[in-house]
Amino acid sequence: MKRIFPIVLLAAVFATSLAACAPQAATTPQPTATSAVLKISDGLGRALELNPAPQRVVSLAPSNTEILFAVGAGDLVVGADDFSNFPEQVEALPAVGGSMGDYNLEQIASLQPDLVLAAEINTPEQVKSLEDLGIPVYYLSNPTDLEGVFQNLIIVGELTGRQTQAAELAESLRERVEVVQQKLEGVTERPRVFYELDGSEPAKPWTAGKGTFMDLLIQLAGGENVGAGMENSWGQLSLEALLLENPDFILLGDAAYGVTPEQVASRAGWEGIKAVQQGQILPFNDDMASRPGPRLVDALEILARALHPQQFE
Repeated sequence: MKRIFPIVLLAAVFATSLAACAPQAATTPQPTATSAVLKISDGLGRALELNPAPQRVVSLAPSNTEILFAVGAGDLVVGADDFSNFPEQVEALPAVGGSMGDYNLEQIASLQPDLVLAAEINTPEQVKSLEDLGIPVYYLSNPTDLEGVFQNLIIVGELTGRQTQAAELAESLRERVEVVQQKLEGVTERPRVFYELDGSEPAKPWTAGKGTFMDLLIQLAGGENVGAGMENSWGQLSLEALLLENPDFILLGDAAYGVTPEQVASRAGWEGIKAVQQGQILPFNDDMASRPGPRLVDALEILARALHPQQFE
């Protein structure tokens, strides 16, 4: 049974940001397949020769897990990290660690994978430890935009023999993004948005700044992220600064941990915020916005409709 740890700050550590410090691939990998071997370079710049049709796959990141299922390779997944919780079928898979940054290498080996799919939350040292056990590992690059996410879908489709499904999915996601952009053409007013990642300290809640997918989604949805002026991608914003920014909307990325709009509205000092006064405090699924997978487009659509409902009537 999967183990999920309800600690917001811990989740933030593993939340994917565009400014992640993980190694980046210099170019988009160009796979070439033969009848028996797939020759490809991964996000660590390693030249790999892999089985192009693995039968047993272990995922080391929630985004990887979601991509595998989305491209039709969910039936190959035999284990996943502690934080993988979507789709529902993942809950029944063996959990291989990752909650504290460590993975159970013995358990991973016992699952006899012919492919382990790593990601930006995994260190080169962890990749090498698996390789030393004779386990094939592909490190998926950390994307910096939606197109990078779509390219990762294509790569995972190539790795798992689901090329057609992956290509079709990527194209459909591009089309959905284009529809959102068309709906927002001509919009001149951009609501100011505060995204709350962790409000356990109401006087200085945690939020998302530049270099995060949340910041990108707010921009694409026709809004302005009030956390964009912070020095770091993730940080705390003082109540004084929040009052000065005076957001039109408050999105609760910590709603999964029991935070409600009513609780936010009752916080001391928050009554002066426009979003509180106008009742525009909305729960938001942080998993969709922090994982570089296909659900980022779902998050974009939800956010755009929330900020500009008149454009989607």
